[in-house]
Amino acid sequence: MIAAKAPQPTTKVNFDVPRHACDCHTHMFGDPKQFPFSPTRSYTPELALPAEMLAVHRALHIERVVVVTPSVYGTDNSATLHAIKALGRTARGVAVIDDRITDRDLDALARAGIRGVRINVATAGPTDPAAVRRRFEATAGRLKGRNWHIQIYTNAAAIPAIKDAVLDSPLPVVFDHFGGAQAALGITQPGFTELIELVRSGKAYVKISGAYRASTRAPGYPDVAPLAKALIAANQDRILWGTDWPHPDSSRRPAGEIAPFLPIDDGYLLNELPLWAPDAALRETILVRNPARLYEF
Repeated sequence: MIAAKAPQPTTKVNFDVPRHACDCHTHMFGDPKQFPFSPTRSYTPELALPAEMLAVHRALHIERVVVVTPSVYGTDNSATLHAIKALGRTARGVAVIDDRITDRDLDALARAGIRGVRINVATAGPTDPAAVRRRFEATAGRLKGRNWHIQIYTNAAAIPAIKDAVLDSPLPVVFDHFGGAQAALGITQPGFTELIELVRSGKAYVKISGAYRASTRAPGYPDVAPLAKALIAANQDRILWGTDWPHPDSSRRPAGEIAPFLPIDDGYLLNELPLWAPDAALRETILVRNPARLYEF
């Protein structure tokens, strides 16, 4: 049994969080006896359970949540579906699939609350830009006709290779964690201009989530602010916010070695949002309106 040590907020929220606010990026890690990890995973996490997630969101005054299948499960979405069921009508999910999935399987995922498919090329999957593009196009074709979206976790430098495919996609596209941009490289870094263009076009959403993945300047991550503000200015209707709870350390480790969660304070992270979006109406757009549209709350 892997001990449950998922982090809880220690800083109180210092602004009025609007009703129906949504955390658009979380993960669930269940007991591996019930939800086995993939043998090809790059890390082995601790446990992070629905009750712990509920406690986090009570502290943050967050009512809605999106659970994303992490790379440690491969294409097995059982833990994510379990979490959605446990959390109830306020939860939606993003699954991971392969080319063996059937229409009946996709229909079942939709009924269970799945609203998108994740392509993870940051911690799992191909990194060659051409291969990423082929995988993206295949996923878009497979989901055509469904009211879903494609979520992609990549580094910013890979975005130019898929820019045209995103613009041509029949589905909305969501980029995780600032599109993989690194704060130290600024707003002129490779790929960030293309990310801004995609957000401005309305074809792509971006999650201003996991600031600690874009910056090493803890605890305030001040160098992330220019990235966040540039994305919001490009198109406020395509910005999402998320914690990335329980903050897995996805760096590669020897097989079986437990990777402790990163000690991130989600209260502190949420308090950064008013610095990026000072207007209350703008924060409601980011926290409530955009997630309600995309995830069908």
